[in-house]
Amino acid sequence: MTLKQGFRLGIYVFKDAEIIDYAAPYGVFSVARRLDPSLDAFLISDAMRTVQTQAGLTVVPNYSFQDLPDMDAFLIPGGFGTRQEMYNGKLHSFIKALPEACLLTSVCTGSWVYGRMGLLDGIAATNRKEPDRLEASGTGMIPIDRLAEIAPACRISRARVVDAGRIITAGGIASGMEMGFHLLRRAGYDEAFIADVARTMEYTAAYEQYKLDIMYDSSH
Repeated sequence: MTLKQGFRLGIYVFKDAEIIDYAAPYGVFSVARRLDPSLDAFLISDAMRTVQTQAGLTVVPNYSFQDLPDMDAFLIPGGFGTRQEMYNGKLHSFIKALPEACLLTSVCTGSWVYGRMGLLDGIAATNRKEPDRLEASGTGMIPIDRLAEIAPACRISRARVVDAGRIITAGGIASGMEMGFHLLRRAGYDEAFIADVARTMEYTAAYEQYKLDIMYDSSH
């Protein structure tokens, strides 16, 4: 197995972030660390205080924006709170200050933030495609359609994961699993390593199905 020593994933947490959006990629890295302890995942918030995410689940971040933690990838989850995060100037400034080598990633409506910042213009991206009951009733808007409205210059894809180089987006809530696996791939780990992580998680059947549902956008 090919091991690339050290890859750090920073996951942004905020009020009403969707639990599985941030917990799934974190969980993939947690299991992968059993095979390579140099892997790391951690939580970042705009300040060092307790964060109440979706359904009242409370988490404590490892770092604040001021700490400027070193990382290879930054991930924004989705959730109801992204409606506020699209206008969070502190978050936007933090993203703009990240080194060019740091991947910008998202799960579900996290891509709305990048869209609002204009970072998805001219590239492909995805978002959640299945409506909840409110969205299906016509009262709300399906997130992938909302992304098209937020970022009209973005090429909307229905793939589960879209890799546009520096920016990588994943679709609906559980696709955070695939984001985690794909980040291992981008970190330089081979398929045998990633398949072993999926096997340990008893996720082999889904991994084999979804690893083909990745769009690579070479237009960037």
